[in-house]
Amino acid sequence: MSGGGTVAPRRPPGGGRVSRRWLVALAFLGPALVLLGAIVIYPIVFTVFRSFYDRAGDAFVGMDNYQQMFASQRTRTAIKNNMIWVAVAPAIATGVGLIVAVLAERVRWQTAFKVAVFMPMAISGLATGVIFRLVYETEPERGLANAVVTTVAGTFRSSGEYAGARPSQEDALQPAGMGYLTADTFSPGDTAPLGLLAIRPSEVPDSAEEAVLPQAGAGELAGAVWLDFSRGGGGERGVPDPTEVGLPGMRVEALQAERVVAATEARADGTFVFTGLEPGDYRLRLAEANFRPPWGGVNWLSPTLVTPAVIAAWLWIWVGFAMIVIGAGLAAIPRDVLEAARVDGASEWQVFRRVTAPLLIPVLLVVLVTLVINVLKIFDLVLVIPPGSVQDNANVIALEMWRVSFGGARNQGLGSALSVFLFLLVLPAMAFNIKRFRSERR
Repeated sequence: MSGGGTVAPRRPPGGGRVSRRWLVALAFLGPALVLLGAIVIYPIVFTVFRSFYDRAGDAFVGMDNYQQMFASQRTRTAIKNNMIWVAVAPAIATGVGLIVAVLAERVRWQTAFKVAVFMPMAISGLATGVIFRLVYETEPERGLANAVVTTVAGTFRSSGEYAGARPSQEDALQPAGMGYLTADTFSPGDTAPLGLLAIRPSEVPDSAEEAVLPQAGAGELAGAVWLDFSRGGGGERGVPDPTEVGLPGMRVEALQAERVVAATEARADGTFVFTGLEPGDYRLRLAEANFRPPWGGVNWLSPTLVTPAVIAAWLWIWVGFAMIVIGAGLAAIPRDVLEAARVDGASEWQVFRRVTAPLLIPVLLVVLVTLVINVLKIFDLVLVIPPGSVQDNANVIALEMWRVSFGGARNQGLGSALSVFLFLLVLPAMAFNIKRFRSERR
């Protein structure tokens, strides 16, 4: 420019628009960033900081909380249980979800089926814990699991009709396992009176008739087994009275040299007869099957089974999640690929194994890793389902953190150390998921 004037610097084109774009972005993201920092970043930083201080948060103790954490038997049990959860629960949920998702495509009422499987996801973990605490009740009358198990077991192992009965004359009948064996021996021509007590009238079959003591014929060994209890009171022990009834169906065995040589069942009036016995002495035994108590089912919440029982409750919830995500992956598979495999002569199993499953691997990995993160943080079911007496056996890291921090110990320094340890366990799974998401976007 003439006159020796200076040239003003020119702004790059669009510079103002870039600044305004950043300001607009910051205006929209600013509240979210503030909330993210207050709700996520600050608690993480403070928890790490707090883990190096004592119970009250006044004195710096360095790594003492971490040393105490790994020295505790409860923490070691929690780590072991978390390892079981990670190794078992996600794999089963993903596998079952895959099977259910594939089968759902062949069900006529596909939508209703998927809704039924997915429905438990709408129930809170606390409510699910209460439900399964009732399901696992030991008494079959209250617990659904034992009601089913005892019903199935009852078809193979029936209980005795006279469970709990005992001899009216203890010197006449002696315990032999769950059954009873006569103290004296009998020979053909003898009559054996076998009276029992402790049987409720409601437990006596309706076919029961007035008890009688038969007379043994030539070559016969006879006897009677009856309820030796007179409703009107009185009566003589060891002898059937007019108001006493027989115990029909009672299995009686004749033993010689500790070997069963004959067996029969009592009639409606309680009488029984052995015929065709060789001459000699015999002892009579009321078989164990008469007195076998009904099977009480499985103690699902015992120290041995409590962790598998809680995992089953978790599966009830999360199989639906796996089914929905895998079902979405199935819907994205090109149908022409499946049809081409079928045209080439592949069976349905071969189509599933060689085409469907390989194409679903990315989806299966996402489901598996998501469920791994979930089980590492499992808390509510383990808190609610196990009774207090076995909660230590079902303990997990998240529950131990809560018990240490807010339970009787009130040691928030140790609880913070447990929180940091749990956070470090979750980080690899989160990093793996993020890496996969980024690779898929490319």
